[in-house]
Amino acid sequence: MSANLAAAAIARRIPFFYGWVVLFAVCCAGFARQGPAVATLSIFVDPMTQEFGWSRTAISGAVSLGGLLAAFLSPMLGPMLDRHGARAMLTFAVGATGLSVAALAYTPSLIYFYVAFCIGRTCFAGPFDLGIYGAVNKWFVRHRPIATAVANVAMMAGLVIMPLIAQFAIDQSDWRTGWLAVGAAVLVVGLVPVWLFVVRQPEDIGLEPDGGAPRRMDETAEAARPRDERHYTRAEAMRTPVFWLLMLYTALVYPVQAGVSLHQAPYLIERGIDATTAALVVSTFSLMSGVSGLVFGIFGRRIGVRPALVGGAIILTGGVLLMEGLESREEAFLAATLFGVGLGSMFTVLPIAWADFFGRQSYGAIRGVALMAQVLPQAAGPLISGILRDVTGDYSASLLCFAGFAAAATIVGLFAVKPAE
Repeated sequence: MSANLAAAAIARRIPFFYGWVVLFAVCCAGFARQGPAVATLSIFVDPMTQEFGWSRTAISGAVSLGGLLAAFLSPMLGPMLDRHGARAMLTFAVGATGLSVAALAYTPSLIYFYVAFCIGRTCFAGPFDLGIYGAVNKWFVRHRPIATAVANVAMMAGLVIMPLIAQFAIDQSDWRTGWLAVGAAVLVVGLVPVWLFVVRQPEDIGLEPDGGAPRRMDETAEAARPRDERHYTRAEAMRTPVFWLLMLYTALVYPVQAGVSLHQAPYLIERGIDATTAALVVSTFSLMSGVSGLVFGIFGRRIGVRPALVGGAIILTGGVLLMEGLESREEAFLAATLFGVGLGSMFTVLPIAWADFFGRQSYGAIRGVALMAQVLPQAAGPLISGILRDVTGDYSASLLCFAGFAAAATIVGLFAVKPAE
């Protein structure tokens, strides 16, 4: 309650909607989220496997195990988000992630690596996702696409900068220093803004989504709901065909995202590209994801959910296919650009689709179930890459597999339409 009173006091004094303050804090959390991202871990794959002699499958398994844990927890965390809001969830996620990532600097064995990395990866795939998009979708309805895009730009900024922080620290010292630098960045950027500024929903401090006319703080949430938004319970949402279509689309694209991202740097190094350039390529796809997400956020509702999902999957397919056959640095940057544009559309449009189609009130409960279709395939992607790489000796088979997944998502996206009122 004290946090709500403080936020209400700030909201009365500032000349703009308090939701933008919440969005700023969420963006800080989104940046911090990327400490255990697969693109960040990708920078550490080569030096850590060289030092310890681990296989690519072994190191990929930590990503997958963290995803499995998140899939188990997310259906329980979703209703907690609806009741209590994103502040506590994101504060815990930032703190646990920063400490676990920094702890990786002291890795002596594969078991230790799994324990430390899985803590951060579980937060990445569950609490961070629920908290970030839950806060955005509670505070914005009309401005939801641009707010989602801004949050995604912050996450992509983290995905650009975290690998560069890691690579710079590795170049100056070693991979252990790299993990310490990433952990410090997570804590410094993310912790304080989330703790100070995030509030569950605008109605809690007498406001409406998007900055509508203020309401009394004692007015019921039911009375304060926007009248142009249909609200589904989790059970109602699961009875609609589009719920399962969005689940299937998610299950097809997220193994592509995780499987390619984790192994992108070692793949490029195997193709004769030096480690520093490989880190720049990884950052390029992250940068283009942010740019693409911003474009889809600005024009998303004009484009429509279905065309955006289809177009993003087509571009993603092209990026993976180009990556499989690349022979030069220029082709690597072009493939990363296409891959990033495809991911940017997916990162922006899917959260908007869940909220637009099913409403704000049970977003956490609905999203908690939907995350199983995200984090389980996301966990499988790196394993597919690692196993096929260890069996065949290169990444061509896994990249062709992922291109097939993305192409299949194109077909599924054609049928994703909003439920009839």
